[in-house]
Amino acid sequence: MKELTDLLSNSINSKTKSFKKGEFVQKAKDTNATSIYVKKGLLRSYIIDSSGKEYIYTFASEGWILGDLEALEFNSPVQLFIDCIEDSEVIFFNKECLFNDDLPKEKLVKNIQLLFRRIGRLQRRVLMLMGAPAEERYKYFLEIYPELPNRIPQKMIASYLGIMPQTLSKIRSNLSQSK
Repeated sequence: MKELTDLLSNSINSKTKSFKKGEFVQKAKDTNATSIYVKKGLLRSYIIDSSGKEYIYTFASEGWILGDLEALEFNSPVQLFIDCIEDSEVIFFNKECLFNDDLPKEKLVKNIQLLFRRIGRLQRRVLMLMGAPAEERYKYFLEIYPELPNRIPQKMIASYLGIMPQTLSKIRSNLSQSK
């Protein structure tokens, strides 16, 4: 990840900025969509429905990239809110940074592999939300984000999993008893 951090930090198409816990990095309906690399800290992206309920799309800790891909690709207003769960330092960049003609072939291949890994994980998450039991979704969450259960509130994990916090408490209790 250090190579990617260096690449983004040294690009003329990037900007590093620090945010405090609770600050917004991006709000829905913003028109300046950008990619965001998490250098330090923890962010979440989510939507809010018409009744005010939040649905967490993803978490991003150190080394993760996030952004509203549809808004980036189609130059449309963003749909996702992104805020900081912890004090964070991020690098804003455009996709040209990852596919720069000056990059050696190995780095381009590595960037494409990272992109495909992320797309693959998102695909699996969508499929799990469509049909996997809550306990299986939680186990997958732990596999993808092993460091996060100690860094984020349980209600955010429940929102990410599409379940109620009480259901998550029962799942966690069952899993700890079965160990």
